[in-house]
Amino acid sequence: MTSEYSTDILVLDNGSKDDTVKILLDFFPQVKLIENNENLGFGKANNIGIQYAIEQGYDAVLLLNEDAWINPNTLERLVKVSNEHPEYGIISPVHLTGDGSKPEKGFSKYTGIYDINHLPDAEIVEVPFINAAIWFVRVQVLKNIGLFAPIFYHYGEDKDLVNRMAFYHYKIGYIPAVFAYHDRESRQITREGFFKSEYVYHLSEYTNINYSFGKAFCLVVSAILKKTCSSLFKGEWCNILAYISLGIKLLIKTPKIVEARKMSKHVELNNYKP
Repeated sequence: MTSEYSTDILVLDNGSKDDTVKILLDFFPQVKLIENNENLGFGKANNIGIQYAIEQGYDAVLLLNEDAWINPNTLERLVKVSNEHPEYGIISPVHLTGDGSKPEKGFSKYTGIYDINHLPDAEIVEVPFINAAIWFVRVQVLKNIGLFAPIFYHYGEDKDLVNRMAFYHYKIGYIPAVFAYHDRESRQITREGFFKSEYVYHLSEYTNINYSFGKAFCLVVSAILKKTCSSLFKGEWCNILAYISLGIKLLIKTPKIVEARKMSKHVELNNYKP
């Protein structure tokens, strides 16, 4: 990452089996490296980095995926706009595809931006959600709302954190004037991947503290029943079994979901340590 704004870089290695750690140690000695002995998943690994930032007295963190990078002027603008708009809990640049030719698909879905030549003329734009591949978050915000919920392993944890941002009255936004790149457009969505995304979506709804527990439970059950019935009507027998299995899995997880909801409402940072 090349940045015009001076910053420290922390790399969280999730038990890499290749030469990642050796390359970092040999060629980037200025980078702070934390090695995890296993793959802790997205949320737990990021929590380690965030806890480090809190303990070392940093003002903010920029969460950056291993498949993402930013323009040299992006970080400085993120810092400036964040200081001017403390009501925003998460701020992000425009997410482009790896080749920079267009907005990344996930970014377009939540922002309605499909052409980089037609961006809003505004300092910051509020949106309901932005993928956590490139998030700028002030440390004080994370102290107030908590870190990534340990109940999530990979995917869904960003939606859960965004839900908590809303609960604690913070906004989500992006800056149209600066850009970053998320190189994931070549990924193919498999059936397994689709049902994984279905599971984490409903899990994030079940843990959503903007709903009472009863409402969250009813919303999740009714949504899964509706999708099961739709699959039955279409004769998609494999999907029927998949949705039933998904529902059972969520019901079994109910005690942990109750605990996750309590953590989100009564924030204690020590609860997020692995």
